[in-house]
Amino acid sequence: MSEVSIEDFLKLDFRIVEVTRADRIEHKPRILAVEVEMEAEKRRIVVGGGEFYDPEFFVGKKMVLLRNLRPKKISGIESEGMLLAADVDGKPYWLQVEDGVPSGSKVR
Repeated sequence: MSEVSIEDFLKLDFRIVEVTRADRIEHKPRILAVEVEMEAEKRRIVVGGGEFYDPEFFVGKKMVLLRNLRPKKISGIESEGMLLAADVDGKPYWLQVEDGVPSGSKVR
């Protein structure tokens, strides 16, 4: 495993977001499109795990977003970041935070 400097780590912008919407993507059972909010900003994110989770699982959850990841078009949707999850035997376990943490809070 390669190491990164603290300077490189500090370039990453992790934020708490609230998922406001989640939808299946037609003909793509393994991915979902979710909409997240932080403060006044909304973003769409494509996430994996559609074979394990229904869209309703995500709505209302507070999760951790890598905010400054370069956008990428996935199945015709511009994904504007990445929600963090632990990977256990190919299944994502989404990182969540308690309700008292405001959306937009910086993770460090």
